[in-house]
Order: sequence, then structure tokens, then C-alpha cells
Amino acid sequence: MSGVKLLHVGTDEGESRLDRWLKKRLPDVTQGQIEKWCRTGQVRVDGGRAKAATRVAPGMEVRVPPIPKVDEAELALRQQTQGIPEADARMIQAAVLWKDEHIIALNKPPGLPSQGGSGQGSRHVDGLTGALMFGFKDRPKLVHRLDKDTSGVLLLARTDRIARALSEAFRDRTTRKIYWAAVAGVPSPKMGTIRFGLVKAPGRGGGGEGEKMIAIHPSKIDQTEGAKRATTDYAVLDQLGSRACWVALAPITGRTHQLRAHMAEIGHPIVGDGKYGGSGQENAGDGWGSQLGGDISRKLHLHARSISFDHPITKKRITLTAPLPEHMKRTWKSVGWNEGDVPADPFQDIE
Repeated sequence: MSGVKLLHVGTDEGESRLDRWLKKRLPDVTQGQIEKWCRTGQVRVDGGRAKAATRVAPGMEVRVPPIPKVDEAELALRQQTQGIPEADARMIQAAVLWKDEHIIALNKPPGLPSQGGSGQGSRHVDGLTGALMFGFKDRPKLVHRLDKDTSGVLLLARTDRIARALSEAFRDRTTRKIYWAAVAGVPSPKMGTIRFGLVKAPGRGGGGEGEKMIAIHPSKIDQTEGAKRATTDYAVLDQLGSRACWVALAPITGRTHQLRAHMAEIGHPIVGDGKYGGSGQENAGDGWGSQLGGDISRKLHLHARSISFDHPITKKRITLTAPLPEHMKRTWKSVGWNEGDVPADPFQDIE
């Protein structure tokens, strides 16, 4: 570690905020580190304590504490994450569920879009991949998506070659995804397959999240312009009387909003899904929403619980499981559902 430094504001530098001036002089020091120095009195301006917003002017003397040496790997990581807020970089790095030199798997938080688009803003997984390079020269690439409010396993490829291989696996349906959801009521029978087609509703929705899908009876799919076939397996894992239940969902196809639209079409919308009728606020007269409680019904209860795929390089079958997000953990605890009491794949015995 180097020692204490006394820096002088040059006559040609003009007046500026202390933190901005320090960032120019010490580019390897983070904003968080500068703010910590100020809070703890380690930075002094003309001998006195200073805040990050303190104005410095030509002729002033700035004392800074010893600066830890930054190794090359850490420096490279900082350079990759330039332009990404430090809190966002920490958040997306903390979401890493598993990684090797080819693939990164995230447990995507609810509320974070997978990609930008209509109404999505600039904060999304694809825009934060610079914080997921971990020493590689290229940003990892999304190979599939989750809806903004859906949490769970999301795969990214670290090279174009791996991205193509994983995308092909999704198209060939050799990748197995299982979702967990809380839904209104209890489907009958308790295990089955939904085969309603899906078509985009008219109106806005080019970006994905803004659009709504309309379910089409299987017999009408071929006569409906734009309709695509969609198939979902479901299984009831536990229930809260007849008011709500915990279901496992396995999408055989991968259509926009498929699980949300399918469950709503059979009369059991996903809890907290305002778009497809699973919000307690939008179903006040139905009874079940208010019985589950307002807080529960405000957030979508859909989670990509697990994914299984053949590794493109090692050829080994990889299965990854993502813990429930906090709002679903609270719901499971409040109604007495236990993650350890159900099979990881309730469909495997019927295949």
C-alpha cells in the first residue's frame, strides 16, 4: 500500500466537486471508496474534514489516505463495469447462481427486465452484462428471456459458439424448464396438459412486456391469423383449501406469456398477475384475492425454479435450481407450504 498523499488543485483545473476532482486524479478509486473516506474523515481539504460535494478550487491542498493496490484482474473488472452503477453491478453479480468458462446462470430478481424494449427503461439484464465478464473479453449473451416480474434461472453464454448451441437446444426442446407458481383456486384434474394456442392481442406491445396474449381453442388455431400452438404441463404440488394452490409448470413450447395466459384461460390465474387476472385488486369480487391478502396479490408469483440442459462442451446433463424470491418465500411461509416436501420434477414419472 502506498502512503498518505498530499495533492494540490492546479491553477488550470478550476473549481469542482471534491469527488469529481478525486476521480480525475485517482481513476482507480471508486465513488463508494471516496464517499467512505469523506464519512470517516480520511480525506482532508486544507486540513479540515470534507464531504464528497465540497467544492475545491485552485491552490487548495487535498490529503488522501493510503490507496490499496489494485490487481490487474480487479482493474479489468472495474473497466468492464464503467457506466454501470456500482449498486447494479453488485446486484447482478450477487444473482450469479452458477458459472463456468462457457455459461453463466443467474437467479434473475423479479422486477428486472431481461432486455430493453418498450417501457423497459435502461436497467435490464442485457444492459448489465458488462458486470458479468469476470475477466473475459466479451460480454455474455442472453440465450432466452424471462418476463420482467418473473424470477428464476436465466442462462447467458460467454461466447457466440455457446450461444448458438444453447439456442439450438431450446429450439429442439432438449432443455427442460420447471416453473413454480401460486395460482387462484385448484385446477381439476390436479395434473394435466394445456394446449390452447396463443395470439397477440391488438394494440401496443411490440416490446414484449406491454403486449397481452389471447388464448385460442386448439380447434381454432389453424383458422386464427397469427396464432401459434402452445403446450404447458401442470401439476398441483400443495393447496390452501380451495382458495389457492402451488403448481409446477413445464412449458413444452416457449411462447410469450405462455404460462400466465394458459393458467388464466383454465380459470386459475397466477397470483399477482394484474395483466391476466391474478391481481387481488382487479378481482375484488371473486373472493380469493382478498382472502390471500393485499400484499401477496400485488406481486407476480411465478418463478423459474429449475433448468436442465446438456452442456455444449462437456456433454454432461446440468440441472440448476434457483431459490424462491423473498416475496414468494413469505407467501409459502404464511400458507404453510414447504419447498422440501415436493419432488424436483413431478412430471418425470409420466414421460
